[in-house]
Amino acid sequence: MPTREEVLHGPDTLDDAGVIRIPGSNHAIVQTVDFFPPIVDDPREFGRIAAANSLSDIFAMGGSPLSALNIVGFPADLPVSILGEILAGGAEKMEEAQCALLGGHSVRDAEIKYGLAVTGTINPDHMLTNGGAREGDVLVLTKALGTGTVSTALNKSEVDSDIVAAASQSMATLNATGARLALEHQVQSATDVTGFGLAGHGSEMALASGVDLVISAGALPLLPGVADLAKAGFCSGGSVRNRQHLGEKLAVEDGIEDSLVSLCLDSETSGGLLLSVSANEVDALRASLKAANVSEYAVIGEVVAASPTPTVHIRS
Repeated sequence: MPTREEVLHGPDTLDDAGVIRIPGSNHAIVQTVDFFPPIVDDPREFGRIAAANSLSDIFAMGGSPLSALNIVGFPADLPVSILGEILAGGAEKMEEAQCALLGGHSVRDAEIKYGLAVTGTINPDHMLTNGGAREGDVLVLTKALGTGTVSTALNKSEVDSDIVAAASQSMATLNATGARLALEHQVQSATDVTGFGLAGHGSEMALASGVDLVISAGALPLLPGVADLAKAGFCSGGSVRNRQHLGEKLAVEDGIEDSLVSLCLDSETSGGLLLSVSANEVDALRASLKAANVSEYAVIGEVVAASPTPTVHIRS
């Protein structure tokens, strides 16, 4: 009797690993979906950020986006021109990513929401997963931290416009270049840093790989103004929830500032890629990132042998 997957996709398209391959090709299909309410005031910028965030999962796997569908929630009492600006911003990012917009779906909602359902392709023999980190690898982060902190301060009208602009630019930046260079430099493992924060997504990498991660607090790249905002207590609600969720899977060295720990736990929107790179390859990767104008990247730690429970350690 055929399995459910064989009925849905055909037995010739499903390989032994359960990957849906494109008939007559060495590539497979990957899909992702994400949407959320505005985190900045400018509608077009929100559209750019939401689209970049939705596309990020495809890039984090080493895939190439092919097509996308808009997902929209919009209140009946707001001008349609606002929605037009949001969709225009999203379209800009899809064009940059060479991703075709095929349509979408909208509903009336009490709150604006926007995002994408994205379909892409990937070579299953050259995928980026969070399960390949190895002891001795070096950890590289391709974007600065702090978008959740900036968004929290913006909601309370307690942040300067230049700080918001820097965070918005970072969130609207595609992870395409970082993913491409990761594949070129035989990166062992990768994940994008989003709602679970650096520590949360790092914990998933540690668990999937059977290792511990050591993050150097002093090496963390931070968006402009974020250090002061974090010290003033503008941490996202997700930061608190992520700390509770990790429990004993997070170990913080004595003397580390609480604000830096909060930023490791900060719920990022369209954050960078966390890469686990062979020590022999990291210098070449850094040179390539610099040459490609990926300006916010930083070496932030290392991969070590696993504890009984794979753990993320934050040390000085």
